[in-house]
Amino acid sequence: MALQITGALGEPELIRLPWHLPLAEWPEHHLVDLPRGISRHVVRFARLNGRVYAIKEISERYAKREYKLLWDLARLDAPAVEPVAYVTGREEGLDAALITRHLQFSLPYRAVMSGTLRPDTLTRLLDALVVLLVRLHLVGFYWGDCSLSNTLFRRDAGAFAAYLVDAETGEEHPMISEGQRLHDIEIAHTNIFGEMLDLQAGELLHPSVDPEETADDIVARYHRLWAELTQDEIIEEVDWHRVEQRIRRLNLLGFDVAEMMVRRKVGTGRLIVRPKVVDAGHHQRRLLRLTGLDAEENQARRLLNDLDGFRVAKGLRHEDEAVVAHRWLAEVFQPTIAAVPEELRRKLDPAQLFHEVLDHRWYLSEAAGRDVGLDAAVKSYVDNVLVFKPDEKALLPESDS
Repeated sequence: MALQITGALGEPELIRLPWHLPLAEWPEHHLVDLPRGISRHVVRFARLNGRVYAIKEISERYAKREYKLLWDLARLDAPAVEPVAYVTGREEGLDAALITRHLQFSLPYRAVMSGTLRPDTLTRLLDALVVLLVRLHLVGFYWGDCSLSNTLFRRDAGAFAAYLVDAETGEEHPMISEGQRLHDIEIAHTNIFGEMLDLQAGELLHPSVDPEETADDIVARYHRLWAELTQDEIIEEVDWHRVEQRIRRLNLLGFDVAEMMVRRKVGTGRLIVRPKVVDAGHHQRRLLRLTGLDAEENQARRLLNDLDGFRVAKGLRHEDEAVVAHRWLAEVFQPTIAAVPEELRRKLDPAQLFHEVLDHRWYLSEAAGRDVGLDAAVKSYVDNVLVFKPDEKALLPESDS
């Protein structure tokens, strides 16, 4: 059987990689050294024309299946790595391979936890995993192997955003059943408990972190978020503002309410309200719509807060939102990014860079007892913080101090 690469290829040079060799034996000049999570399959990273691809050796059946599932997740706008192609017809005895695009600025959990993991860092990590699992369940996706090992984490302002990186055991359904959902949570509990024990054995876990309590906590967090998004709420007809409050709570969690289902409770003056369609990325979509900037959810919230502050400071409260956003982009965001030396910009993505400059400005202003201004904050951040940061885009995790 001849070598065949199937997929939406944007890089024809992929065909020239040494597919006749086992992935573990590929020459170093084809590969780039990036932090990897634990995997039962051989995984390597290859760089071609400035792009990095993750390549996983896996049986042909599962390579085709996972490729399709990842495309389905992309269609549903779920947080997952982007599929590129799958490779079949390699030398006799060699498995097929799945090619995905490396998620820039992302790290496996062991890299995030390198050194001593502090409890507050762990909390943010687990919150990101909970949001990922809930989002998958909302679109009818059963993961079947939820774990820290099968997830990539990317910094999102002061938190993390989580992405599914391994869909091998996944199943897509029009709607996930209660049994599937609870089974997925049970698997997550078991896997995370085991991973925490492994970290503890490797002395990577903070002494105050208990593996079993951590696994229990993530299940409890999941159930709280799932209930907030899906449970019925009974209100008096005169308490309609409670519905508005719930919508605002969901927006703060990053979810949009596209439709509400309301019905009257028989024999009473009460209404039963449920969010009928809920989608994540409320702030992401608003920022993208207004400015064209594509950011993580918490980054988008922070940038929008700055945009809203700009509107007030410039006396533009009654101006069209799109006009204000255009001015903020031209007068604030773009000049801030441009003020950072070009060779240092690749250390962080632009939204995270802007967020950290705003943080630095706040600390400087607190110390000075006055607003030091954005120009001074950028210069101080570049000279005293950014220049010492490792290149997160290329190889290494930054410390969480």
